[in-house]
Amino acid sequence: MRILGIETSCDETGVAVYDAKSGLLANRLHSQVAMHQAYGGVVPELASRDHVRRLLPLVREALAEARSDRDSLDGIAYTAGPGLIGALIVGAGFAKSLSFAWGKPAIGVHHLEGHLLAPLLEPDPPGFPFLALIVSGGHTQLVDVAGLGRYRILGESLDDAAGEAFDKTAKLLGLPYPGGAALATLAERGRSGRFEFPRPMLDRPGLDFSFSGLKTAVRVALRGRAATDEMRADVARDFEDAVVDTLSEKCRRALRSTGHRRLVVAGGVGANRRLRGKLRAVAHESGAEAFFPRLEFCTDNGAMIALAGCMRLAAGAAAPLAARASWPLGDGATTGV
Repeated sequence: MRILGIETSCDETGVAVYDAKSGLLANRLHSQVAMHQAYGGVVPELASRDHVRRLLPLVREALAEARSDRDSLDGIAYTAGPGLIGALIVGAGFAKSLSFAWGKPAIGVHHLEGHLLAPLLEPDPPGFPFLALIVSGGHTQLVDVAGLGRYRILGESLDDAAGEAFDKTAKLLGLPYPGGAALATLAERGRSGRFEFPRPMLDRPGLDFSFSGLKTAVRVALRGRAATDEMRADVARDFEDAVVDTLSEKCRRALRSTGHRRLVVAGGVGANRRLRGKLRAVAHESGAEAFFPRLEFCTDNGAMIALAGCMRLAAGAAAPLAARASWPLGDGATTGV
């Protein structure tokens, strides 16, 4: 089975070709970061219009790289949600049009399912079942993954996601958009222990997260202080340490409660170097193994959508008829409709 994957949930236009036997044959990505930097964040209307401009050229490039054409494809997968509704509609409409014109089935993929399955693109992929930590700008969730579409949410953020807290804290520190990566770079120069930031919700049972209070603690720490380069680096380091400690301890508890021996980490924050190191150590101490997608597959991309679509079509899943801005993992992701 050979699948064309299309990702347009936010500000990256991703197109890829995945073959069930040969693996990933092509992967093309256009990031809109430069366009949105002037606004300090993603402007939905601009994102949608740019997807319209980029999709067809990227599809042509991906098919050429994969040495494929419409006759060699078995289906088209696209991100159906969650995400920015305008951006999702662009991708869904484009995929449905190709489906009609080429006579190929199209399937809408849950964006978070794509992230969950991204480590399966690696040479040594994890097998089912496993514990998954999805940690990105919009989501922070611990998921018990029994198999394709068999997802049980163990815990999630009650307010800001970890990536959102990174970006908002970066803005407090005067760092440019996108802030998460800039904050991690700044933290490399900082010293641990100067600021005593909280580890949210570690003092209570359960596996839920909360990062809005941590962001507020940073704001309070900055109040009335001269924003020297040294101080900003120390704040970034202690903030990052607090997030990493919180995510790691929750993963430790989840591994203990589920008994899983595989920990899969997915999403943009999963690219953080310090978080990867800490989670590897936590998995080892728990008698488990940690799996990460390569850095280019941590952020949004067409490869994970092509892979998820391939697995879904092979399992006989149907395609949703519309894009969904809000789509909890497990709602429809378990049935394929």
